[in-house]
Amino acid sequence: MSRLPESIDWEVLVVDNNSSDQTPQVVERFCHEHPARFRYLFEAKPGKSNALNTAIREARGDVLSFVDDDVIVEPTWLEKLTASLHDGRWAGAGGRIIPQWTGPPPFWLPRRDRYALAPLAMFDLGPEGGALNEPPFGTNMAFHKKVFEKYGGFRTDLGPRPGSEIRNEDTEFGQRLLNAGEQLAYEPLAVVHHSVPANRLRKQYFLTWWFDKARADFRELGIPPETKWFIGGIPLVFFRRLAVCTLRWMIAVESSLRFERKIKVWAKMGEIVECYRHTRGRSKS
Repeated sequence: MSRLPESIDWEVLVVDNNSSDQTPQVVERFCHEHPARFRYLFEAKPGKSNALNTAIREARGDVLSFVDDDVIVEPTWLEKLTASLHDGRWAGAGGRIIPQWTGPPPFWLPRRDRYALAPLAMFDLGPEGGALNEPPFGTNMAFHKKVFEKYGGFRTDLGPRPGSEIRNEDTEFGQRLLNAGEQLAYEPLAVVHHSVPANRLRKQYFLTWWFDKARADFRELGIPPETKWFIGGIPLVFFRRLAVCTLRWMIAVESSLRFERKIKVWAKMGEIVECYRHTRGRSKS
């Protein structure tokens, strides 16, 4: 359970995005027991970004913190995550996300590239705080509400929704702030422990996640502006990258390195697929 000094006012917003379980009843109980602390909101338009934007619009606080429902927060999590946002220097902050293993990590799990473990929502830049030069993850981040008013909310073409696991809604927003010259803080003492269930420790989960992640990256970044050569509307460089990644995958021997390179192949295929869909949709219009 997270704790805050009594001098700090806070509230918890829960946005029901067409849930089919007992969410309304559970939240209603909390609202009844703590009427000044919990609020229930309903957003009928499906999609995580729509739900988040509803919460941002309805929030009364000056600082908005975000966390997933499958984490355990340390008692000082919220205090540490938001402490640096009171002096006006930082537009937002991100904390550490540490995996909570439910079993031993599989032998094939990538170990050389920390970004390869992104499907497990790991975010750990070490014990020293300071400025972030990359966006934090939505599992553990906070921003001044005024930055949403200035730069807009989460993109609704990104973020999970029924039938789609396209993500990037969190990192796109953080990168948007960094590109605008805003400063984000890394708070290593703001720790959440993220559960790693067995179904996420399967190769197919990793491959599907990275395929969809590459699709989201293309939606976010589009075709590189310097691109000159295309095949069927797809940049030739995309096919070159796929060929190089495939070759590197095929010649790898050690299991974790081989799978790490296979992930890159799936990501390059996702990039090409999303580019093809974008090009086809543009030609029809």
